[in-house]
Amino acid sequence: MNQLTETWQIHNRINIYLLNAIDETYLKDISASKGRSVGEHFAHINNVRLLWLKVAAPELMYGLNKIEKEAITKDILTTELNASAEAISTLFEKSEGKIKGFKPNATAFLGYLISHESHHRGQVMLCLKQNGHMVDKKIQFGIWEWGVR
Repeated sequence: MNQLTETWQIHNRINIYLLNAIDETYLKDISASKGRSVGEHFAHINNVRLLWLKVAAPELMYGLNKIEKEAITKDILTTELNASAEAISTLFEKSEGKIKGFKPNATAFLGYLISHESHHRGQVMLCLKQNGHMVDKKIQFGIWEWGVR
């Protein structure tokens, strides 16, 4: 396993770690400024991964599913996020330093994905906070513990 793949897998485990800490009923929480619900942020993360896979390696799309708003549950989010993360791992493993449709290179693509998804994790935390459903402090600090995730 290369370092890009290992870093990507840690990042996905952190997404799942946060998702696991959220009560199912809080997936409907929306921020004060409107926009996506908590569950829709996680679905969006998955769906953007699929968009990139369709461009970069459509053969890796087999068995992956877009998550529609009306289908959002923790089980579906967990299953689909893990499946799309595995496909992205395969993409990194076979990338040889380049990702089709993305410039300049595979390392920058990893940075892009992590930046995008971390932005949405922040949005999730804001939605939860504004609805009085903050995740436990252990979880808040735990998303920064990359060495143990």
